Amino acid sequence: MEKTRSRKPPQVSESLAEWAREAAQAFTIPIAQVLARWKVHPNTLTLLGCLLTIGVGGVIASGRLALGGWLVAIVAPIDALDGALARVTGRSSRFGAFLDSTLDRVSEAVLFLCLAAHYLWRGATTEVLLAFLTIIGANLVSYTRARAEANGYSCKVGLFTRLERMTVLAVGLILGAPTIALWVLAIGSNLTTLWRILHVYAQARKDG
Repeated sequence: MEKTRSRKPPQVSESLAEWAREAAQAFTIPIAQVLARWKVHPNTLTLLGCLLTIGVGGVIASGRLALGGWLVAIVAPIDALDGALARVTGRSSRFGAFLDSTLDRVSEAVLFLCLAAHYLWRGATTEVLLAFLTIIGANLVSYTRARAEANGYSCKVGLFTRLERMTVLAVGLILGAPTIALWVLAIGSNLTTLWRILHVYAQARKDG
């Protein structure tokens, strides 16, 4: 739930997810205006998105991976709608941002835990390990930025934010290539974490 800024192409020092969120405002703002007329609260939308994602996790755990991929693609955009609704209604708040970020971590972890459960029942150890590595990397990507910004550092670098992770997961499931998607996610998210650590380290060195 961040303030609106002018649109511009993504740069190396910016999060692609933030640029995409701003570019998507042509769609999210009109939808948010409709939801505002229906008196929907942004936090309600945040909670709904989390619950729906958990439901998608159940579909994935049951082995219907392609269907789960399509559902991820449908449900994931709600993550952008709650922020747009908060801006339209003037209900942006620190708690709303906190709730949004926290439930994003919960719902994403559930998706990969459910995928790990699916492979665990099949005895596919490699995929289970990749799913857990992805969970670790995904949470560290978020944590490193939060801790860096809490200490006054910029930390928007990296390509595997939640938008990219959900895109790779959805495409991998839909195309029947979940193992490839897990390899990409496990490596990419953890490399993004390392990138962010080095980025903050470089800033710290400049501070002396």
